[in-house]
Amino acid sequence: MKWILTILFVTVMATDIDRIARINELKDEAREAYNAGNYEKALEHYRFLVDSMKVMDDKIMLNMANALYQLQDTAQAINSYQSVSDSPDKLISSVAHQQLGILSNRTGNAQEALEHFKQALRKDPSNEDARYNYELLKKVLDEQQKKQEEEKRDEQKDKQDKKDEQGDQEEQQQDQQQKQDQNKEGEQENKEQKEQSEQGKEEEQQEQKDSEQTEEGEEKEKSEQEKEGNPENQEEQDEQKNEARQKEIAERLKDMKISEEKARMILEAMKNNEIQYIQQNKRKATQKKDSSKPDW
Repeated sequence: MKWILTILFVTVMATDIDRIARINELKDEAREAYNAGNYEKALEHYRFLVDSMKVMDDKIMLNMANALYQLQDTAQAINSYQSVSDSPDKLISSVAHQQLGILSNRTGNAQEALEHFKQALRKDPSNEDARYNYELLKKVLDEQQKKQEEEKRDEQKDKQDKKDEQGDQEEQQQDQQQKQDQNKEGEQENKEQKEQSEQGKEEEQQEQKDSEQTEEGEEKEKSEQEKEGNPENQEEQDEQKNEARQKEIAERLKDMKISEEKARMILEAMKNNEIQYIQQNKRKATQKKDSSKPDW
């Protein structure tokens, strides 16, 4: 019985020794292939250790993730790095976060990359690669943010300038419109003043014309009155009337078939009577009225 147990123990021990030896052998081959740049071969050994030999070693997982990274298999590399990012081995965790930061930055997630670099430094403050990447990326992000803020300010300034320019244009248009309105009002006022002036001139001319006509009429009336009041004119007018009347009577007598001699006698008699009547009227007009006697 003891011999059986001894044989079993020896057999198990031999098996474990062979397994350990095989594991070490695969690790060495994987490391040599990685260092030689044969990442596919290295990845093959690491996957055999993990999948076939069930070696759960964070360092092997990290090396496998590095091989995937070198082969640019980003998705598988990220999964492998994430599996050891919380490793109790702070050095392994720091490197895993550092590589995750590089991959995040490569895919355009700068803020996520900056956080991974920060975690890498927290896990291992001596990780200079992580520090360099963190400081460089932070500087780039700060510059980008500054540039974005400047662009935003410039954009706001451009908007304000355009708004001010638009306001100036509107103000200029308003001023121009106001000037045009004022000019129109001025032209209208000038036109009205001109029309009033012309109307005033016409009225003045009409008044002057009316005044001249009135004066002319008054002078004519005065002249006629003077003529009527002048005895000589009156006498001349009476003679003219008498001659016209005698001529008219002569025509009538002729129509009545009265002889020329008889007609002449009748006219002479009438003429003498006219003369006497006129003389009597002249005497009456020249005699002054006696104020002591009554009108009747």
